Amino acid sequence: MTDDNSLIDFVAGVSGEGYLKVEEDFGDGFVRLRISEAERRQAKHDIRSFEDVVVEALRNSRDAHARRIFLASSREGDMRSLTVIDDGIGVPPHLHDRIFEPRVTSKLETMVTDTWGVHGRGMALFSIRENVLSARVAASDLHRGLSLTIVSDCNALSERADQSTWPVVEPAEEGGLTVVRGPHNIVRRVLEFACEHPEVSVFLGTPTDAIATLHAVGRGTLASADLLFCDDVTKLPVWQRPAAAADASELVEIAAGIGLAVSERTAHRVLAGELPALEPVLAVVAGSAASSGRVEPAPDIYRDRRGLKIHHADLGEFKRRLEQAFDVIADRYFLHLKAEPKIVVGRDEIRVRFTVEKED
Repeated sequence: MTDDNSLIDFVAGVSGEGYLKVEEDFGDGFVRLRISEAERRQAKHDIRSFEDVVVEALRNSRDAHARRIFLASSREGDMRSLTVIDDGIGVPPHLHDRIFEPRVTSKLETMVTDTWGVHGRGMALFSIRENVLSARVAASDLHRGLSLTIVSDCNALSERADQSTWPVVEPAEEGGLTVVRGPHNIVRRVLEFACEHPEVSVFLGTPTDAIATLHAVGRGTLASADLLFCDDVTKLPVWQRPAAAADASELVEIAAGIGLAVSERTAHRVLAGELPALEPVLAVVAGSAASSGRVEPAPDIYRDRRGLKIHHADLGEFKRRLEQAFDVIADRYFLHLKAEPKIVVGRDEIRVRFTVEKED
């Protein structure tokens, strides 16, 4: 009688090794792995924080061959929301819910090992949904990219308290950039991913930032005929749909359809070009790398998202002029600054503090 190993070798030789890995075939490249195969691909860690959710979502887009990933993150009270939109291969409609089931994957023959462990065992989206309040595909189809929306209760799944500080990034010895220090928050996870995969353009901001960026990037990639004669935006890739909006109300509707909630006033500002598009996160931090060998923390994109936001370059100019203005009283009262003026931008105020000492 043929022993078990010989039988397995025989089946693998006749049917292909992939047959032994698959429990169920859903078509369009999606399968459910056998338990033994999923265990073989076991990741090094499970989801323990919302930052882990962000990493799994980014890896999922990368594995779908995305070259653009747009992340819109916001927090209201204890609720953290994240929408991830990419230009990857997408998911057919009949599998939108199925991909959240355990061991379902499109990566039968391609398992990826990276900084965060093994990926491709069909457990990432399942783990995300198990750890958050809701996770769903807002929009996707084959060859049209994906929009994934996630809502998490921060009391149930923790996140870092400091979500404002950008990490310090420096040139790596082997080329490119590397994160060297800073809080292990969402921004750091996104930057670590972007440093490891510089071929992917990763954008990070608020839902308002995201819709402005999608509109601008889409306009730059769509032909005029695509915009003039598009009678059904769902025929366009998910990430290009905002560019096809004819007016503000249509932009609000398209945004909602891809998991981004924006007001009609915001939509008017987007169409008027009043809201700037985001830069990829690597471009945001790479400005001073060549000259100083160090990339300082980038401006805070989360703080006061419903109120005043001032670009770091304008804050620098403001600080310079404050120092010049201080010279007026410095000579008269024998004062000098102990440090640069401290500027705090609040929701509806700007506070400036001078730390001074008197001359002897």
